[in-house]
Amino acid sequence: MSLGLLLVQALNGLQFGVLLFLVAAGLTLVFGVMDFINLAHGVQYMLGAYLGASLAAMTGSFWLALLLALPAALALGLLLEWLVFRHLYDRDHLSQVLATFGVILFLNQAVRAIWGSAPLQMPVPALLEGGIALMPGLQYPIYRLAILAAGLLTAALLWLLVERTRVGALVRAGASNAAMVAALGVDIRRLFMLVFGFGAMLAGFAGVMAAPVLSVDPGMGDSVLILAFVVIVIGGIGSVRGAFLAALLVGLIETLGRSLLPDLLRLVMAASPARQAGAAIGSMLVYIAMALILAVRPRGLFPVRG
Repeated sequence: MSLGLLLVQALNGLQFGVLLFLVAAGLTLVFGVMDFINLAHGVQYMLGAYLGASLAAMTGSFWLALLLALPAALALGLLLEWLVFRHLYDRDHLSQVLATFGVILFLNQAVRAIWGSAPLQMPVPALLEGGIALMPGLQYPIYRLAILAAGLLTAALLWLLVERTRVGALVRAGASNAAMVAALGVDIRRLFMLVFGFGAMLAGFAGVMAAPVLSVDPGMGDSVLILAFVVIVIGGIGSVRGAFLAALLVGLIETLGRSLLPDLLRLVMAASPARQAGAAIGSMLVYIAMALILAVRPRGLFPVRG
């Protein structure tokens, strides 16, 4: 693989990593603060993509679709929290897993009923069309760089919100000891609702940003959900900083592993077996990395104190 292609794959890995962070940040806060396992978090990423694609088709503007999709994703997240999830906070984890898995099945079928099974396409905004020259003869799409920049900016704003505001202090305290926060007079149910709604909006934002470069179809959130759980386990449950660094790491491993391994294995075996073995091993690299990290740091890279 040439240096140019390696650079492109590295940028693709970072871009995928920031999308994973947008999904995993809300998930790690919900799990860390509320001790609530929400398997339906990936569905909120899917709903964000569908809302963005539909609103872009209706308005003819990517930016207006993005502006409208964020409050819509927030409202859908709060609606799910009010209808379903708040009744599960005091239940055991098995009940939470079963109930939220049921929500996945219901919403996937609802999406098929409303939008159909055919994939939707969302056009890249005209302002971000084209590419930028990385080196002579090699261009990289401007929109993918915009996704990377938006993810990094969101991560910085989220860090400021969590680390430098009163609400962030309550979230961090809730992640460390929710019972003590409630005993001090904080309305823990309202805190849970805010955290859940904010996480849903972040996932919806990731879905809208991913829609122009990925296929928008039912079930698109399932694979992202699995990797988001890997991210929060590696980074440390409840840690936004850990989720950010782990998401970039997972994105790079996932992208570079799948692209580089077949070429590396061709050095020691024939092309066809190398391609098959590279694809199989590449899909396992993230989980191998997770196992190795947890063997050294069982609570993740940046565990929340408590």
